Amino acid sequence: MAKKITVKLSANFECNLEAIESFLVEADAAQVYDRLLDDLADALIPNLEKFPALGRLFFERAVCSVEVTNALAQLQPKLGAGELREYLFANYLVLYVQFGEVIHLLSIKHHRQLSFNFESLWTGNL
Repeated sequence: MAKKITVKLSANFECNLEAIESFLVEADAAQVYDRLLDDLADALIPNLEKFPALGRLFFERAVCSVEVTNALAQLQPKLGAGELREYLFANYLVLYVQFGEVIHLLSIKHHRQLSFNFESLWTGNL
């Protein structure tokens, strides 16, 4: 029988959830945040417990700059034997690392958080 995988939330992941909540409340979509929490508990976490390799290996991404190459070179030794993965979960990108039987959820971002607010750029002085 396979060993039980445990999923833990990092402090950064929890901060990301707070930022998502603020973003969605500001967009008059607080119910979407409640649904996200339900989906994390009912789908993402149980799926990762059963299929820890669900996400794509992060280091298989194409590297397109010297800065990214240097950052990844610094990150890899810190991970040791850990597997850093990214997973597209509905409208969210989740970053997680697995060390043995423990998965740490590192980061979660809503895809709309990555957009520009052009309206605010043009109000006021340029």
